[in-house]
Amino acid sequence: MNVQNAEKFMSSKEQNTPNEQVSDEIQQDQQQPQEAETAAEVDPRDERIAQLEAELAQSQTGVRDAQLRAQAEIENIRRRAEMDVEKAHKFALEKFANELLPVIDSLERALEVANKEDPQLASMIEGIELTLKGLLGAVRKFGVEVVGETGVPFNPEVHQAMSMMESEEFEPNHVMLVMQRGYTLNGRLLRPAMVAVSKAKS
Repeated sequence: MNVQNAEKFMSSKEQNTPNEQVSDEIQQDQQQPQEAETAAEVDPRDERIAQLEAELAQSQTGVRDAQLRAQAEIENIRRRAEMDVEKAHKFALEKFANELLPVIDSLERALEVANKEDPQLASMIEGIELTLKGLLGAVRKFGVEVVGETGVPFNPEVHQAMSMMESEEFEPNHVMLVMQRGYTLNGRLLRPAMVAVSKAKS
């Protein structure tokens, strides 16, 4: 009875005959490569989807870069336009101011040569002085400034040296005499001042 009960509780695999066990093992060995081949196979549609997604991401990056470049270019154009307008406003009177300089020079020369000791010329001299003062005040309102100080260091950007003279009063390389005053318009040189420059005694 014990032997029979043990045989009843044996697993089905153990109850198979040797031939059946060999057959089952062969079938299992054949299924394993097939399952491996199935797992190794990739759906070509998945590859195409992945490729399209990569291309889309790349194109989106390119679009963003193009937008940033376009925005930067627009900003540069706007700034250049603003600078051009600002310069046009500042220097629109440059030609007109240059035409006024000879008039100012003539009034200054008239004052230089006028005999201020003659009482008969006093009213005329006063009129010339008022005219010159009013003219200079008017052009200053539009950014015209006079370059005509003495005792300042020589500046080649606004001065034109006509001669060099030894001087004890002025330090070397300083403006000691202004022969003709110069003018600037909003910082831009209209005409350099013609000056004599001091030098040390030899």
